[in-house]
Order: sequence, then C-alpha cells, then structure tokens
Amino acid sequence: MASEDRRIEIKNTDQILRMRRAGMVVAQIHQALKTACEPGTTTGELDQVSAAVIARMGAKSNFLGYDGFPATVCISVNEEVIHGIPGNRVLQFGDLVSFDCGAYVLDCNNRQWHADAAFTMVCGGEEHARPEDLQLMTTTQRALWSGIAALAKAQHLGEIGDAVEEVVYEDSLRFGWEAGIVEEYVGHGIGTSLHQAPDVLNFSTRSRGPKIKTGMVLAIEPMLTRGGAVTKELADGWTVVTVDGSRAAHFEHTVAVLPGGVWVLTEPDGGRSGLAPFGLSPRAIAPRG
Repeated sequence: MASEDRRIEIKNTDQILRMRRAGMVVAQIHQALKTACEPGTTTGELDQVSAAVIARMGAKSNFLGYDGFPATVCISVNEEVIHGIPGNRVLQFGDLVSFDCGAYVLDCNNRQWHADAAFTMVCGGEEHARPEDLQLMTTTQRALWSGIAALAKAQHLGEIGDAVEEVVYEDSLRFGWEAGIVEEYVGHGIGTSLHQAPDVLNFSTRSRGPKIKTGMVLAIEPMLTRGGAVTKELADGWTVVTVDGSRAAHFEHTVAVLPGGVWVLTEPDGGRSGLAPFGLSPRAIAPRG
C-alpha cells in the first residue's frame, strides 16, 4: 500500500480531533482482536470481529476495498510480514500474529479522516511463545516508541529512521542477534486518505528528509524480522513474506505533531505510557463542547 499523494497535508485542530475519533475506533478494534485471537480461531473470523467493531462505532473501514483488498484487517502470521489476507487459516498456540487495520470517519463536508495502527501478539499467550519471538516483539515495539519520541523532538523526518535503527543496534547487543529492518515497506502520512506523503523510513539515510511541522500526522510503523529482511510478495498479490522464512513483527501508531510535542491518536492514553520512558508526555487537544 503505497503513498498516493506527494503533497504533505497539514491538519488544523478540528481535523486532528476527527482523526482522534477514527483513532479510537482503531484502538477498539485492536482490543477486540487481542481478546478474540485464540488457538482454533480462523483469521477470517477475526476479520469479522474487526468489521463488527467498525460498524458498532459508526465508522468505515479504510482497508476493505483498498486496491481490491478483501477484508477490514491485514492478518500476517509468522513469516508473513504485512498484508496477510484473512481466510480459513486456523491459528495455533505460539503463532506470531500481526494485525494491521484502520478506520475513517466523515466530517460535515463528507471528507474522510483516517487512522491506522498495527500490533503483534502471540496466539494463546506469551507463555506459549518462542523466546526469540518475545525478543523480536520487544525490539519492534521499542523501535516504534523510540521513533515516536524522536518525532516529538525532531527537526527533520529522517530522525525517526535514526531512532529505529539505534534501537535495533542496542537490542542486538542485549539479545545477541540483530533484527532485520524491512526497507521495502515504510510508514506514511495520513489524513484525508489512508496513505499520503511523506514516506516515513524505518532506517537511517544521508537525507534528513522533510522538516517537521505542526499539523503533520504520520503513521510510524517499523517492521522487523528475526532473520533476513528480504521479502517477496505471494501469488495472491498482497501477502508479503520473508524470503528466508524468518518470523516478523509489526507495530504502528498514527501520531499528530502539535506545538511542543506529539499526540498518539490511536492510543487511548494518547501515548502517555509509551512516551514516559523518554521523559515525554503527549500534547493532547481538548474536545470542544
């Protein structure tokens, strides 16, 4: 799913509040999926869980029908990195399952305001996990929050990729192995459409990237593997897997840049717990009325 519009869209306060509404729909989807993801459940049944939350909350799916995608959530299992299509696959104890989903709400002018987020979990609980899978999830989630914290203080977009890469290096020393950073797929701007400029890289480059400005909203989403980071797309035209069969993890949040910091629109606490280890607090906007 590539960025569609190369202009960087700047949002005002009301628009960010609408995206927060969409973000809370996504947070509810995540909570329902975490509860429903049990051994013996099919990925198709989990898509129905996602669809039911979206309908109950009066929102719309921004994944269903996107370039023909047939579901409301991407469910990627084990060596699948992203864009897994829900279907008849039955989940087993210890499967490493990544969920990526979104939703949008409409304003009075019928414009769409989107949110997008992802997480990875172990089916059946972490007591059934491989130790290296837990390490992979830890590194990927730390990389996400390090990237979000970098955005809160950054001058240029490239500092997010620097922060992700630094976490991967630190944890290579801590765990004795280095996670692979998937480079073919990146984060993105988000707003009136699901994918917008700018691309948000998960690795360091010589380019500093665009200057960070108040009103930007970005989907930051590191994707890491337990082995090689080379991927391929399966014949279904969607599912992306690691070439070497190594397992993958994926975490993502939609984050708004506000004066003095950031607000994590897809996290119920706005990012308070995730930012606390960095000595930061979210900069929330109070709803009007």
